[in-house]
Amino acid sequence: MLKPLGDRILIEKPEEKDEEVGGIVLASNAKEKPQTGKIVALGTGKVLDNGQTLKPSVKVGDEVMFDKYAGTEVKNDGKSYLVLHEKDIVAIVE
Repeated sequence: MLKPLGDRILIEKPEEKDEEVGGIVLASNAKEKPQTGKIVALGTGKVLDNGQTLKPSVKVGDEVMFDKYAGTEVKNDGKSYLVLHEKDIVAIVE
């Protein structure tokens, strides 16, 4: 398993499904990029200028919504993940 550092968060991306429009299968780059995912790991938090660490405001297991083009996509053990900063998370989905 990957362990994010600092204020980074590891999000499991939902499985992409083939989408058909009028019998034509759309290429993956023509589809909308998913903007939600489930948090699977957290870093320790953001280090402030005074040296204190600000703990993340989300937790493992939360489903979150994030900025459309945020983060870096990575693959590990055949699964796709997104590593992003906590500031790129815009909401917790309840």
